[in-house]
Amino acid sequence: MGLSTEPIRPDSEDTRRLLDRTGVNPDAVGELLARHRPSLRAFVELHLDPAIRARIDASDVVQEAQAELARRLPDFLARRPMPFHLWARKTAYERLLNTRRDQRAARRDVAREEAVPDRSSLLLARSILAPGPTLSETLVARETAERVARAVEGLADGDREILLMRHAEDLPYEEIACLLDIDTAAARKRYGRALIRLQQLLAAHGILGGE
Repeated sequence: MGLSTEPIRPDSEDTRRLLDRTGVNPDAVGELLARHRPSLRAFVELHLDPAIRARIDASDVVQEAQAELARRLPDFLARRPMPFHLWARKTAYERLLNTRRDQRAARRDVAREEAVPDRSSLLLARSILAPGPTLSETLVARETAERVARAVEGLADGDREILLMRHAEDLPYEEIACLLDIDTAAARKRYGRALIRLQQLLAAHGILGGE
């Protein structure tokens, strides 16, 4: 699959330039946030729990995350603990997890929606199953879209998250470790265990192996 094995990616030259300008030009903060808004929106859309998607809009999560970024930017600039693009994504991910917890606490009786395949579930399954040269044709022929979605959505949240980060987003393990607040070795192990569990679910649904 050509998954990335590179270390944490540096910020672009434009982002570094805007960071340097934020101390002397307040407009640079707005430009910096606007530059990263599309990537944050895509990240949140991918990781937004299907069970709460009908009640929470990704743009609201992004807006909250960017407000937090603006508030904490002076501290970030004083420390520069990581590239800004990763810090922004980590902040958005934390907001996303908080939103998920709040929604589930408020509506504990709401389960994941079934029947309609979730886009991120299908994207994840297809990215993992892609090595087979004719597998995509087989999936269509067997009309397994709904079964794929149900299998993937049967994963625990942690398994689903790390598989999305690694496969759907092609993030290096170092960045995944930062987002999940674990070390790189733990990220690799967690990914391996999640992949095994997904393969077991796919097999149980008759998507891998014979029926």
